[in-house]
Amino acid sequence: MVASRDVQLQDGRVVRAYDSEQGGRAGVLVWHHGSPQTGALLEPLLAAASERGIRLVSYGRPGYGGSTRLAGRTVASAARDVEQIADAFGIERFAVMGASGGGPHALACAAELPDRVTGVVSLAGLAPFTDEFDWFAGMVSPGGLRSAMAGRAARVLFAETAEFDTASFTSADWDALSGQWSSLGADAQRAGEAGSDGLVDDDVAFVTPWGVDLSAITAPVLLVQGEQDRVVPPAHAAWLQRRLPKAQLWSRPDDGHVSVLHACAATMDWLLGL
Repeated sequence: MVASRDVQLQDGRVVRAYDSEQGGRAGVLVWHHGSPQTGALLEPLLAAASERGIRLVSYGRPGYGGSTRLAGRTVASAARDVEQIADAFGIERFAVMGASGGGPHALACAAELPDRVTGVVSLAGLAPFTDEFDWFAGMVSPGGLRSAMAGRAARVLFAETAEFDTASFTSADWDALSGQWSSLGADAQRAGEAGSDGLVDDDVAFVTPWGVDLSAITAPVLLVQGEQDRVVPPAHAAWLQRRLPKAQLWSRPDDGHVSVLHACAATMDWLLGL
């Protein structure tokens, strides 16, 4: 049974958080959702965590799933929100895991909350925008992120006519969405129907300075990357591995952007082994 709770933050905003209320003997894992998602806990994650005695917590980032929008938020902003959610739930130390757009926010928590984060997993996560490699190369449909470079107004304008390019996903991704990860597709649809604020603010945050010092991350980091990913290409994980002090990279040759999530159970085992 998953409990949802609206957490009042110090600045007056509200974030909608979710708690599996099960496990805990093996620790707590805070999940950072992709873009767009509502923040609700997905069935494959709940099943894997329950089998391992892990308490699973998540939340909707500002602008998603009932959480108040935060104008001008950065990737680093997530750390302050997660810190207050953890306090509200009586959680002192926890691991973090994020997929796709959630990956940068999981890394931000590790950088900003070094005394509380025990380990980090980023699956198909973006690297900070940089000219050290061709950041857009290999993305089938980078229009949203490119428009965000011109600011929020430009990204909002793009969202008015944007349509998802089905070529962004591989056959393995579509198989995952029709099978084990069908709940992810349904949740993404709910998030999209609720409006574009969260996604727009995510994209602007990704291509502007994160406000995060990656070299400050002291917790072990696991990067998981599908070599066939057409949304966040492998060069992003390779760049992150070179910049993070304690990073391992699991490269999955046959996976795309969604099918890489099949590794989630194994990454939980990795966290338990720290």
